[in-house]
Amino acid sequence: MTLAAVAREAGVSPATASRALNGTTRVRDELRGRVRAAADLLGYIPNAHAQALAGIEGNRTVGLICHDVGDPYFAGIAGGVMRAAAERDLLVMLASTFREPAREVAYVSMLRAQRARAILLIGSGFQDRAWERAMDAELGPYLRAGGRVAVVSRHRSLRVDAVLPENRAGAAKLAKALVTLGHREFAALTGPPELTTVADRLAGFREGLAEAGIGLGRVVRGAFTREGGHDAARRLLAAVGPRPTCLFAVTDVMAVGALAALREAGVRVPEDMSLAGFDDIPLVRELSPPLSTVALPLAVMGERVIALALRTPSGAGRSRVVRVDGEVVLRGSTGAPPGS
Repeated sequence: MTLAAVAREAGVSPATASRALNGTTRVRDELRGRVRAAADLLGYIPNAHAQALAGIEGNRTVGLICHDVGDPYFAGIAGGVMRAAAERDLLVMLASTFREPAREVAYVSMLRAQRARAILLIGSGFQDRAWERAMDAELGPYLRAGGRVAVVSRHRSLRVDAVLPENRAGAAKLAKALVTLGHREFAALTGPPELTTVADRLAGFREGLAEAGIGLGRVVRGAFTREGGHDAARRLLAAVGPRPTCLFAVTDVMAVGALAALREAGVRVPEDMSLAGFDDIPLVRELSPPLSTVALPLAVMGERVIALALRTPSGAGRSRVVRVDGEVVLRGSTGAPPGS
């Protein structure tokens, strides 16, 4: 079925039918209704490739790039993006980079070639000058051509709209809450230090402890996964010296792995050691004991980042920032330190 047939059925010119279906130019509501009714009657499907060639604004595709869609943190944000996109009749193309900076740049390049209407980066930025230069080289021409970009989390060099969870402030508030429980001996499990999320959460936790005159003890790095948290916790337990009374994992996913490692080693939570995470993914409420954490509204963050991307540019080269507070939620995995 061709566009010309739809135009004949609706009693309009092919040019008017094209404008009514692809939305590139305003068409009277009465004409648009006739054309769409004719398209539905005839089973006509617009040629997406032809629409893309007509310009970015005519494309109904949004690219969503995350670090790992299997991680409930990213799945929660992606869910919010997809619900908001569905309300706007947009198609979301989802890609996982598995925290490989070069792969992230490559995916942006592919989305540029597809002339996606918007590109969303919902993973932590990398503190890596080579990555920053490569990403700027890809995004600059795309933005000048009319593309839209928005990100979640801090991306040091990208001058684009952003949804910024208050990672640093949230971790500081968590540290203060744990100090209030009576803890003085802390350790932390962190991910790759080049990720801005890791740097911000660890710095915030240190700051919160420092306000109480307490230093952070051992910091153990691991992969940003359940297995990474499990391995890091095992290495912490195997270290020589007194054990901390409270363990902070910079993500809930790592905390889930750490909880399993503590249980395997016969360490009771929270009787022998308290454990806290960050994000409040749904799974942690069902753990035994349920995990204390900093709760972020993940789906809302997804809705806000796509809304930023689809809004009219602010002009004058200014980027818009939406800040999202984290709420400390103390559950059964934290309590008073042993012997208190």
